[in-house]
Amino acid sequence: MKKTSPRKLHRGHFAFMRALAQGVDERASWERYLRLEGEHVDLRTVRRTIAWIRDAFAAAARRERRPGTARLILLDPERFTAPPALPSLAEFAQAQGLEDFSEAEQVEAYEAAFPQGGGASGRGRGQPSRRARVIERQLEALHWLERLVAQDPRPADGVSAWLNPVLAARLERAGLLTLAALVARINGAGARWWVPVPGVGQRKATRIMDWLHAHEQVLGLRVGAHAAAPRAQLNPSALASVVPAATALVPYEKFVLPANLDGRAGTCRAPREVCRLAATDDHEAVGAWLASKGRAGPAQAPLTSTQRSYRKEAERLLLWAVLERGKALSSLTSEDAQAYQAFLGEPPAEWCGARHHQRWSPMWRPLEGALTPVALRQTLIILRSLFAFLVVQGYVVGNPFAQSALPADAQGRLGANRTLSFAQWDHIDALLQVHVDTEAGRRLRRGMRWLYATGLRLAEITGVRCEDLRPGMPSTADGLGCSDWLLSVTGKRGGRREVAVPVELVDEFGLELARHGFDRQVNAPGNHGVPLLARFGGGAEHPAGWSSSGLYQAIKAFLARAAQGLGAADAAQLRKASTHWLRHSHGAHALRGREGRAPVSLAVVQNNLGHASSTTTSMYLSKP
Repeated sequence: MKKTSPRKLHRGHFAFMRALAQGVDERASWERYLRLEGEHVDLRTVRRTIAWIRDAFAAAARRERRPGTARLILLDPERFTAPPALPSLAEFAQAQGLEDFSEAEQVEAYEAAFPQGGGASGRGRGQPSRRARVIERQLEALHWLERLVAQDPRPADGVSAWLNPVLAARLERAGLLTLAALVARINGAGARWWVPVPGVGQRKATRIMDWLHAHEQVLGLRVGAHAAAPRAQLNPSALASVVPAATALVPYEKFVLPANLDGRAGTCRAPREVCRLAATDDHEAVGAWLASKGRAGPAQAPLTSTQRSYRKEAERLLLWAVLERGKALSSLTSEDAQAYQAFLGEPPAEWCGARHHQRWSPMWRPLEGALTPVALRQTLIILRSLFAFLVVQGYVVGNPFAQSALPADAQGRLGANRTLSFAQWDHIDALLQVHVDTEAGRRLRRGMRWLYATGLRLAEITGVRCEDLRPGMPSTADGLGCSDWLLSVTGKRGGRREVAVPVELVDEFGLELARHGFDRQVNAPGNHGVPLLARFGGGAEHPAGWSSSGLYQAIKAFLARAAQGLGAADAAQLRKASTHWLRHSHGAHALRGREGRAPVSLAVVQNNLGHASSTTTSMYLSKP
């Protein structure tokens, strides 16, 4: 366990105490010099901080063998009340009826009346009070002590050396031990960096940011402009500029190939005259392969989920080839392919990071940790596809992954290891019923129920808008009953399909729309453009939708909480579960049916899931 750094004295401590000694308003002084310590209205914090500062000052003076100065600093000037002001000689003479007496006689009478008033020459001005003398000497002592012990913060200093002890302890428990680590977290996560830190809210985070900005020059660490505003308010270029392009562990789009390893002279390159790609180097060749996996559209259109998955694998291999293997992608051999598999089984720590770090962030890393056999199998299949494409296009002469043995498919029945039981889903659904009744809570409940009821993919459900819904056909001859609604959704290959949505889910969505001033009829013209998972409550006329990563993280967190109190096996399942488990559960539960509910036909479930082949869907029925 890291030892807590002793608190250090900075110039703000001295400025605050000088202000107090001179009678400046305590609250104004606190807000100016010590706002990071906490709110001024918290009198216990204020008194405790002032006591600590005085004790720290006195201890420093004692270390310098100045015990008198130590005692002086601890004195409270308020103990020494100022004496009443003495009248002037003229005022005294008038009050005593001595106007017609000589000045010498007036002085004699004055000194007799005020023997401690400074003598005849003072004539009522008096000497400085003891309180004033204490203050003057204290200010001199503070100036001397400041020159001696005041320090400037340094990147390697522990947060406990500079921040309020309670606040510092909370940061340390979150792994933010030094000022450098704190600034790195802020720059890596952006304006809401404080959300994962228990006990640190927006107000405390703002005070920390103010302190870092004030000490930016002496600290030598800069908090980026992108961390000063919510991500939704930032121009994409602001995020793109956070991490510059480099030959380093950066995403594919920012990775700069060194000239000697860019693939122009790759040892496995095919003759130029047979190449059917316009790509001149390996980076462009990977880009051509990714483009071939997407649907037709604008050049700057967002990548499909398939393209993102394929980019991840090509990105990892490209980074490894250049940074670890020292070879161009188009120079890799079968031996390199074997070495890459071993690397994925035990990647270095600097290659690994949390999944939620986005691609603009300095904290992004290409891996989360060692790949499981299932993930490694998928990786090898995709890389085979990459090089098969490059071979067919005449870019390289061989496929280094063609002979790589694939790990056994341990999944068995499709999604067998990633499917909730009926009892597990019922437990989750019961918790959703009593989940917090806030806009975010209802949005999470809506997202999870729709995923389970429809079998949609994560990217599909976050793209749903009100106009994608239409009422189904009446379920009775008189038209009084109503069947499920139909949702038109765009699949991973760009095709459209219609998926049935239970009436009660659509009605619940209509109530949420009405709650925020929209038409309760979901598909009303005025609701067009409103996402199913809209982030209501921000006052925007057209609310933004929940991002795929935001929904994923929220569901993971909810499932982790849902695991509490369950048996060991069920709890372990829920902690592993994610959004895709709801899709698998839809397929398995719908085909199997449950008590009081008939199984759904294979064709309907295939359509719901967007499978190209019924063979894929039927795997949900296979015995594990």
